[in-house]
Order: sequence, then structure tokens, then C-alpha cells
Amino acid sequence: MNESPNPSPNPKRENLFLNIIFNVILPTMILSWASGDDWFGPTWGLVVALLFPTSYGIMDFVKRRKYNFISIIGFTSVLITGGFALMEMNAFWFAVKEAAIPAIIGISVLLSMQTKMPLVKEFLYNPQIMNVKRIAAALDERQTHRSFTTLLRGASRLLAGSFFISSVLNYFLARYLLVSPPGSEAFNGDLAKMQLWSWPVIVVPSMAMMMFALWRFIKGLQTATGLKLEELLNEEAAGQKPTASKEKKS
Repeated sequence: MNESPNPSPNPKRENLFLNIIFNVILPTMILSWASGDDWFGPTWGLVVALLFPTSYGIMDFVKRRKYNFISIIGFTSVLITGGFALMEMNAFWFAVKEAAIPAIIGISVLLSMQTKMPLVKEFLYNPQIMNVKRIAAALDERQTHRSFTTLLRGASRLLAGSFFISSVLNYFLARYLLVSPPGSEAFNGDLAKMQLWSWPVIVVPSMAMMMFALWRFIKGLQTATGLKLEELLNEEAAGQKPTASKEKKS
């Protein structure tokens, strides 16, 4: 059965600047400098820090009316982190949780290959990046749906691999940084360090592998569809003005 490249309506773009502020900068500042007795204290400092990514997730859903499996996993991860910290769980369980989240996503990416909606489409083949209507028309015209299915499977394996690498890095980073007693101000500081170091140590390698997967996917799409790079990408991703806006002005 061929994979269907059916397009879906373009959702509103997520504000990356607000994402970083609410999910990284503000929680790190609270955990680092406002978890002492002079401010919130270790417990309430943690609660306040976790309120930022939690409120951002709710606000973003209300604004964009869009949720997906990855967003749900991320939101659950925040809640588990807060629960573990409030229960003063051993640092080992934090490391297990940090490793489990990307591992679950990686396994889900592989399992979703057997469904009609593989998760790889959420990352690589979505209307925010690709011109799915034009690609679908080209695949129909050239009768290359089987090649498209093969591309999706190869990209899924690469994506899953990036999450498995992230899982291993997450575990060892947590084991290395979380050394203070749970429930203490120092432990909150360790969590803040882990939040900051996760970007260069984990996010950068994972993003590099995802970009490689996207590059391989685009190269394959060019062969399967006969389209050029700028024709594969949607107008905004290709740096062009949307056609609709041009029509309104004319």
C-alpha cells in the first residue's frame, strides 16, 4: 500500500524565540538564582521553574490549536521531572527518565512506519517545510509513490537513530551533572546545568543528524518528482512571498 502524501492545512508557526525563553532561559534562571531561601526556596523554586514550560505548552496549544505526539511526550516529561523532584527521587531515576523520553520517541517513529501516518511526516514532510501539494501532484504524474514510501522509511530510520543517540547522551549527562541531594537548592542548580548543557551536548548532534535525514529526503524527492529544491519547499521556506498575498495585491 502506497504512502499517501496528502497535504494538510498550514498551522500557525510556533514562535521559536518564545519557545527558548519559556522552556530554557526562564526555568534555568529560576533554578539557578531563585531557588535559595532568600527567594522561593528549593521546592517552590522548582515548581515556579516548571510553571514556565507548562504554561507555554498550554498557551501554544490554545493559540495554534495544534497538538501532536511529540508535544504530549514533552509535556509529560516536564510533569515527571517535577514529580520526581518533589518526591526527592534518586538522581538515577532522573537519568532513566531523561533517557526514556527520546527512546520512546525513537521507537514510536519506527513503529509508526507501519501506519498510515508515519511520524517522520511531522518532522520532515509537513506543510511548514515542504510544498506537499506540488509534490503529491508530481508523484501522481510520474507514478513514483513506491519511491516516496522507500524515502519515508529511510528517513524514519535516520530520525529514530538521532533519538536513540539523544537517549544515550541524556542518560550520561544526567548521571554526570545530577550529583547533589534531591530537594536541595544545589540539586535545582544541577537541573539548571543539565538544561543548559543539553543544548550543545544533545540538541546539536541530534539536530545535525535530523538535518542529514532532511538532506537525504530532499535529494530522494528531487529524483522521485523531478522538481528543483525551491519547488519542493513551500514558499516561505524557500524565501519567497506567499502566492496568496501576491494575488491580493494585484
